[in-house]
Amino acid sequence: MPSFLDFEKPIAELQGRIDELRETAADGAVNIDTDVARLQAKSDKLLRDTFAKLTPWQKTQVARHPERPHFKNYVTGLFDEFVPLAGDRAFGDDQAILGGFANFCGRRVMVIGHEKGEDTASRLRHNFGMGKPEGYRKAIRLVELADRFGLPIVTLVDTSGAFPGIQAEERGQAEAIARSTEACLAAGVPVIAAIVGEGGSGGAVALAAGNRVLMFEHAVYSVISPEGCASILWRTADKAPDAAEAMKVTAQDLKQLGVIDTIVTEPLGGAHRDPAAAIDALGSAIEGALSDLSGLEPTTLRRDRREKFLAMGRV
Repeated sequence: MPSFLDFEKPIAELQGRIDELRETAADGAVNIDTDVARLQAKSDKLLRDTFAKLTPWQKTQVARHPERPHFKNYVTGLFDEFVPLAGDRAFGDDQAILGGFANFCGRRVMVIGHEKGEDTASRLRHNFGMGKPEGYRKAIRLVELADRFGLPIVTLVDTSGAFPGIQAEERGQAEAIARSTEACLAAGVPVIAAIVGEGGSGGAVALAAGNRVLMFEHAVYSVISPEGCASILWRTADKAPDAAEAMKVTAQDLKQLGVIDTIVTEPLGGAHRDPAAAIDALGSAIEGALSDLSGLEPTTLRRDRREKFLAMGRV
């Protein structure tokens, strides 16, 4: 069973009653199939109704769910023969941003993405997916390597933002993010970016400047976190739900605004409830995007990217 979010408490209560019934009748002495089926149908309907009208703040909570698939899950589920490449050749290796060569649907690609980790130890090791300058410089190195060998690039974005620590600033965090964005825009190969969880600030854009930007339906993508925005505008993080509404962080809003190209449908209740189905859905979307871009000349791909981003916000 997945862990439930605050707004899912009614669903959790129903699921708890179902589990209690099953435990009571574990010895087979009582037939509870009818009762379980009735409660399960009620739970499924409540789940559908709840997720059909999520607020932007609730979507933010779903996007941050700790059980959502992470970079390593997508690599395992979608790519073969993954060869990780480490280091920026200048300072060190940042575990918040991973990448390397891989096979995808019969073609060689470069895959790069944020890794948040799945438990306390791995989250600390991967710094909760918050990249440092060496991580973005590693991404630059991999993008340029893919460009040199003519390999399409797939990026998986899932970060609350780049690491804001003083050491990162001392090592040129802003410059590294800008250079990473520039490298993605300058690549002469197809670049497919997928927002799979949180897409936060420049730390996300640095890997998301692609020809096609895909986004899970319950992911979020914004210049700052709702809490950060609320702290600036209202001097309190309690206004985060209002900030999320105002910032248009959802896939549906961003598709309408032209910031993303494709919304990838998630399993009912979010990607964390059926990771395999979510991974397959993303794989199909990436395959379709790569097929659309295959065979295009480098100049065409660069022009496509340039026009796409210059058109954003144009009235």
